[in-house]
Amino acid sequence: MNPMLRKEMRLSALLLTYLFMAFGFMTLIPGYPILCGVFFITLGLFQSFQSAREANDIVFSALLPVAKRDVVKGKFQFAMLIELGGFALMAALTVLRMTALADAPVYRQNALMNANPFYLGTALLMFGLFNAIFVGGFFRTGYKLGKPFVLYIIAAFLVIGAAEALHHFPGLGALNAFGFEHIGLQLALLLGGALLYAAITYLAYRKACADFEKIDL
Repeated sequence: MNPMLRKEMRLSALLLTYLFMAFGFMTLIPGYPILCGVFFITLGLFQSFQSAREANDIVFSALLPVAKRDVVKGKFQFAMLIELGGFALMAALTVLRMTALADAPVYRQNALMNANPFYLGTALLMFGLFNAIFVGGFFRTGYKLGKPFVLYIIAAFLVIGAAEALHHFPGLGALNAFGFEHIGLQLALLLGGALLYAAITYLAYRKACADFEKIDL
């Protein structure tokens, strides 16, 4: 394990951040925009970043015998650890809804987004946006959190609103498929979300490394 990731997990992270991964259980809530679970998981990450800033964690990390890019890598790896942990919970509950609960009336009568691979792909897109807008934005200065997080909130809820609305448009009903209906399309959308997550996060990491190198701490 990367020593900087170990430092993030043991010293910088709040217990709250780990507990907020449980918001993945929102996948089971009927009649609710379940993508909000992604927002709450990232809110937990924001709390750890905020706590670390108040403790001068960035200055402490920069004084360690590591390159600046390793400080950035540790933060990104920690964010991805929490995101993918929450995503794993969401994926397991999505499979439950697609199998044992596929015909449950409480879900069949739900006008909002269904739990399916499109939902999971959109969740990954939101996590990628968090990494680019908030984590990447933080490393432009090494201390400013408010503006990047507000920008992420706007982007996140625009994505949630679009995802909730799309399946109501003519010809797009397959986006809200139940069970294993339209599974080919659904898996393609999940793969697309995974590729976007990987690409956005990698590009954000590269830019954050370049930005952080310019900061005189």
